[in-house]
Amino acid sequence: MRCSLRKFLKISICLFISVISIVSYFHDNFEKSFIAQRQSFGQKQHGVLGPVDHQDSDIELLSRKQRNAMSVETITDDEKEKRKNVHPSLKSKNERTELSDIFIAVKTTKKYHDRRLKLLINTWIGQAREETYIFTDDNDKLDLPDGHLINTNCSNTHYRIALSCKMAVEYDFFMLTGKRWFCHLDDDTYLNVPGLVKLLQSYNHTDDWYLGRPSLRHPIEVMKRSNPEQKIAFWFATGGAGFCISRSLALKMMPHASGGRFMTTSDMIRLPDDCTIGFIINNLLQKELTIIDRFHSHLEALWFVRNLQDQLTFSYSDTNIVHIDGFPKKQDPSRLYSIHCMLFPTADICDTLRKGITVA
Repeated sequence: MRCSLRKFLKISICLFISVISIVSYFHDNFEKSFIAQRQSFGQKQHGVLGPVDHQDSDIELLSRKQRNAMSVETITDDEKEKRKNVHPSLKSKNERTELSDIFIAVKTTKKYHDRRLKLLINTWIGQAREETYIFTDDNDKLDLPDGHLINTNCSNTHYRIALSCKMAVEYDFFMLTGKRWFCHLDDDTYLNVPGLVKLLQSYNHTDDWYLGRPSLRHPIEVMKRSNPEQKIAFWFATGGAGFCISRSLALKMMPHASGGRFMTTSDMIRLPDDCTIGFIINNLLQKELTIIDRFHSHLEALWFVRNLQDQLTFSYSDTNIVHIDGFPKKQDPSRLYSIHCMLFPTADICDTLRKGITVA
């Protein structure tokens, strides 16, 4: 009897140990498999196409976070609710392009909401409220239609990764709308809205058009990372002057720009957002930049610009402004109010300014 009990205990202990070993084996293998699948999914979702250089690990980590912030697949419920106001265009391709066919994106940051953005809201944005979307890095209460202030969750810095992150959101958002034209502006740029509509009516959105103005007199050159002795040269339209891309061309950009791929492409050349747009279009897709000399940025001598009523965009800086007779410089240091009231003298804001009242 004692012998049988001892044998029973030994058998029970052996069985118990065997069961624990089997459970542990399957648990470890399941965990490894799950981690591998999750890493594989993360790479696909964020557009990681290959191994990351160790020296760029910190930058790449931030880049991944920002890709995730703006990826189409990771849009929050709140953003989805806002985007219900964005309806794809159902017009026939043969119908004339109107203002409602244009998607206007303005890139900014929270610290410039008061200093720059309100000036635009008081002037040209009032003529294109439903077509204009503000892409920034924080929430705010501004005089804009619901869903037209987009918090990209990108960094608030002015470095390459943050700028490209916002451009990636702009592009993905435009692709959701189905509009004919994607036009990008900076937050210190004035837009002649009727002039832009007239310009785009002379181009077919079903063809490949990249309209803008370069800030350089020659193509920009960068070294090829895979072969440092080889250089890549391409033209790009400076974002400060504004540029427009037809939907046909935007569709061809998708393999290099959609769903976070824009960030990957920007990483390849180590250049900011407007340069990356040019790299995709002029180098990868081999499409030409059509130069529109009526686009103007603060990278040119603005005091030489004449025939202001015929121009499409203007910018400004502390020491570089358009020469125009208008409101006193103390009241209108950027000269954008003076330009707006020259073009549209009956605008409400002009009556306010003529009374000597200084506005934002």
